Amino acid sequence: MTNQVSPLASILRPLHPRDPEEHHRAATPLELLFDLVSVIAIASAAGGLHHAIAENHAGQGVVTFLIAFFCIWWAWMNFTWFSSAYDNDDVVYRLLTMILMGGSLTMAAGIQFLFTAAPDLTMVVFGYVVMRLAMVLLWLRAAYHDPARRRTNVAYAVGIFLVQIYWVVYVMTQSVSTGFGLALWVLGALLELAVPAIAEPLSGNTPWHRHHIMERYGLLNIIVLGETLLAGSIALRQFAGEFNLMLVHTALSALIIVFALWWAYFSRQEHLGSHRLSRALQWGYGHFFIFASGAAVGAGFAALVDIITHHAEVPLIVGDYAVAIPVAIYFASLWFVRDRFACTGFSRYALLIFGLLGLVVPAIGLGLEGIAATTALGVIVRNLFAGGAYLASPTSHPDH
Repeated sequence: MTNQVSPLASILRPLHPRDPEEHHRAATPLELLFDLVSVIAIASAAGGLHHAIAENHAGQGVVTFLIAFFCIWWAWMNFTWFSSAYDNDDVVYRLLTMILMGGSLTMAAGIQFLFTAAPDLTMVVFGYVVMRLAMVLLWLRAAYHDPARRRTNVAYAVGIFLVQIYWVVYVMTQSVSTGFGLALWVLGALLELAVPAIAEPLSGNTPWHRHHIMERYGLLNIIVLGETLLAGSIALRQFAGEFNLMLVHTALSALIIVFALWWAYFSRQEHLGSHRLSRALQWGYGHFFIFASGAAVGAGFAALVDIITHHAEVPLIVGDYAVAIPVAIYFASLWFVRDRFACTGFSRYALLIFGLLGLVVPAIGLGLEGIAATTALGVIVRNLFAGGAYLASPTSHPDH
């Protein structure tokens, strides 16, 4: 007789920990769908920043963009690390993940209400809380099926749940348009960031897969850089109606910069060379600035198109700096999460130096072309001085 698998086995399987050394571990179709949903929210946040810059409200726009992007990134990040450790792909896991996606889409729909004179966080927080409560259920499942790490998993569930109570009270009583309300929002973000740092050491780190995590972060970075490619295509679309040499320069510069940012990120040096908690937290949290600045570059290019086509209320140099500043932050963030560990000599600081040079070139009249040139040159010089060093394993280059 052949063994028949119970229908219940595919619906509700034990959520055992995954092997952190599993060979050929790759992103799943469900994770890729989750990324696709997340990019809708990222595009909404970048679009809001673009219009804020073009309408001469860059200061308020940057703050609002960071608030929106934190919610998107943090919910994405928590699910990514959890799935790396516990994904069992049963029906319940898939359904809970789809609830997460529904929350992300709700956030995306609410972001437009943030970029107003009186920012309204209600829909964003509602979608965010839905995502986080689904994560509470996932962590409780993991706690039940992984006794060795039960204290850590329960701490995640309890910590996330308590912070969601904070957010619900916050959205009912505060507004980010006031200084006090913004300070309380920052406190809530810090509470969210504290949960993994407190939970992970309690009974041993969750068994996340190092190469899987690096792949997941790389995939999201590609999606984020797509915002810049989209801005370049907008420039070309505007050019199709009427010849404008500046739009051609903008589109070409967008291509050069996005290719350089991609090349800088996907260098031969390995990103995360250790399972050590402090290193993982620095790397994982530091990517907030990589992802946010990558999306902001696209918003800067979109604002430039508005300026060139006379649909903006700011001078051209504002658009140039709307590109140069996030490029510099992107380079500095890559130094923080990777190059200061993986590189030696001049290559360790090349991205920092050329990021700063990119901030100078608009002021001396070199404009967008100068920013593109320094960005590309920074990647070339960095990789030349880095040589052929390749971190094949965590032991081939210990953390400093």
